[in-house]
Amino acid sequence: MKYIIWRTLLVTFFIACINFGAIKDKPFTQEYHKPYPLETNGQNDVKAIAVDNSDQVWAGTKAGLFKLDKSTGVWEPILDKENQGPINDMFIDSNGSLWVAAWNGLFVIENIKAIKIPGVIGPIGVVSQVNDSIIAMGPDGLWIKENKNWEKEKIPYSKAVRKLLADGDNGYYLATGKGLYHKNRDQIKLFQKEDEILTDNVSGLAYTNDGELWVGGLGGISVYKNDEWIKTYTPKEGLPTIWIRSVKKAPDGIMWVGTALGVTRFNGKTWSLRHSRRWLLSDDVRDIAFDSKGNGWIATGKGVSVIMKKQLTLKQKFDHYYGIMKRRHVREPYLVEKCGFSSPGDTTTWFPRDDDNDGQYTSMYLAMESYRYAVTKDPEAKENAGKAFNALQFLQTVTETDGFVARTVVPASWKRMTDANRTITDRQWAVKLLDEPRETRIEKMWIPSKDGKWFWKRGTSSDEITGHMYGYFIYYELAAEGAERERVRDHILKIVDYIIDGGYNLIDIDGKHTKWGVWAPEYLNDDPDWATERGINSLEILSFLKLAYHVSNDEKYQKEFYKLFNDHHYRDNIKQAKSTIKSWVTFIDDELLALAYPVLVEYETDPEVKNIIMKSAHHWYDVLKNDDNPYFYFLYDGFIGKDLNVNKSISLLQENPLDLIRWRVDNSKREDLQLTRKPILEDIQTSRLVPPSERGIMRWDNNPWSAVQGDGGYSESDGVYWMLAYWVGRYYGFIK
Repeated sequence: MKYIIWRTLLVTFFIACINFGAIKDKPFTQEYHKPYPLETNGQNDVKAIAVDNSDQVWAGTKAGLFKLDKSTGVWEPILDKENQGPINDMFIDSNGSLWVAAWNGLFVIENIKAIKIPGVIGPIGVVSQVNDSIIAMGPDGLWIKENKNWEKEKIPYSKAVRKLLADGDNGYYLATGKGLYHKNRDQIKLFQKEDEILTDNVSGLAYTNDGELWVGGLGGISVYKNDEWIKTYTPKEGLPTIWIRSVKKAPDGIMWVGTALGVTRFNGKTWSLRHSRRWLLSDDVRDIAFDSKGNGWIATGKGVSVIMKKQLTLKQKFDHYYGIMKRRHVREPYLVEKCGFSSPGDTTTWFPRDDDNDGQYTSMYLAMESYRYAVTKDPEAKENAGKAFNALQFLQTVTETDGFVARTVVPASWKRMTDANRTITDRQWAVKLLDEPRETRIEKMWIPSKDGKWFWKRGTSSDEITGHMYGYFIYYELAAEGAERERVRDHILKIVDYIIDGGYNLIDIDGKHTKWGVWAPEYLNDDPDWATERGINSLEILSFLKLAYHVSNDEKYQKEFYKLFNDHHYRDNIKQAKSTIKSWVTFIDDELLALAYPVLVEYETDPEVKNIIMKSAHHWYDVLKNDDNPYFYFLYDGFIGKDLNVNKSISLLQENPLDLIRWRVDNSKREDLQLTRKPILEDIQTSRLVPPSERGIMRWDNNPWSAVQGDGGYSESDGVYWMLAYWVGRYYGFIK
């Protein structure tokens, strides 16, 4: 019986390989962020960034000029105290020397020694090179160095100088606050009118590989070829904001644009955005430079960030996430979930924390390790799966009931838990009950274990039981052997019997069903307050019964299944288990259905029943097929085999950030997106689904369309959501 599912899935595997081909796990470019903050607020107010020919990084800040020691991450001041002050611009000349436009004049850095240029009066706003000449400009004039002599000229342009760029023909372009100037062959041309430039408030200049000139400023980017305005880039074309601060071409030809909302890049076809604390110390980007490896060094209002890149395979990415999980996300008695931070993003301050879904997500970890074992036969995966099952079984035995399952457990030494025990007054209860008639009154949420070593949590939901059953199903078929399979079987039956005996409800220790643990016909079919759960909860209980029948071969569970399916019309309830009523739609239901369908699809043998289940699954997938969820895609393709959107799924896994910290990512301020109340009503959402790298870290039960995500970096995901999707893809042969 153990290999029934294995044989079936092997057939799916071979069909997938023959018709579509497995995708080889080739190395891809993975970006990640490394912060380099300076010591004080003034130092962190970075105005300019430069990387010299030896990859030495220089930061020009409000407080002065600094050089980075990469081995220590410490920024060393270069100018003496008398000269340290605001730096406006920096430039590496053809000889490798660094020129610095400062508040009090012009400096050149040679052999890490600062030399102040006599006669060049500050403040200097820009410095650059045109052929063999160094040119510096500021409100007091324009200085040109030819050979060893400096000559001063009266500045014939707006004095609000921002950037200077050689045109390759003995002339240059000058970005100012009052327009774009082009000096060529002693003639000066001004681009200022609305029919020749987006805005006269210009701040960034750069050439593309094709020789097009990008001019960035307030409003967007104007593109010129031979001084002819050929096109523009605004939020309509993909820019996230009109507040452009700088423009630079990366060594690979991709154009990087620094904005007030982060760094956006254009590869010739699409735009990508790097924003939020995941990618930058601040979204207020002022300047960009590149080292010899193509890493982007970014000057922000709160320090220097570098967006680095390296080659990874998905397997190596799994190893990275797995290491994070092992270090910070496994807690007694082997539960796997998020951890918290005392200081945002500071992994040295991490602490374990409880969550209402500890059981469900430990079950998904159990499934992940089981899939991993089935693919690799790695004994570590099997051992870890066994530990996770033991922890989940403990959530039941610790309650000392016939089958009630705790939400979670914590050591008795813990002082900080979610939903601490409290007193609810009659007045408070009246308010709660009026707002939610299904609410349950639980004052003593945490119960001490008999041995005094643990506190376990009541109020277990239908979500938890669904997650448990999915984990047991996968573990039973793919990893458990011998006596362990019997343990899994007995544990499944104990819980299912308890639910049946409770009238298809999960009965808490007070003799009442929990707030969400309801699968009974009198609620789902007859109580209007349970209409929203009718489809999904009907499908859940049918999956529990089908699993119990499969592992036991006891007709009792088959009879219970058909009693609900036929006599109580659950066959009709599940036809559209995934609701499309806007006020009923949740992404939690998407995940729960993903956990419930596989048992029914795999074990049901009656053609008529199977047909209803399959149509229900097709409807579920049809609703969520545009949500960019590789886990759902792989599960659907593996069990049902209709869409096989494998390339997109692998791309989504690659796009997921390496950093699992739940930084706040706010896309509501982007001007390239519209805000909407779809697909659900509760959240402000974006009209277009942005890639995983541009949204918050989220599990598969979260809303990917939400405009604002994350908790400010106070917690970290365990990464199981990604790892489970990866091993499902490996198991079904979609990832070779």
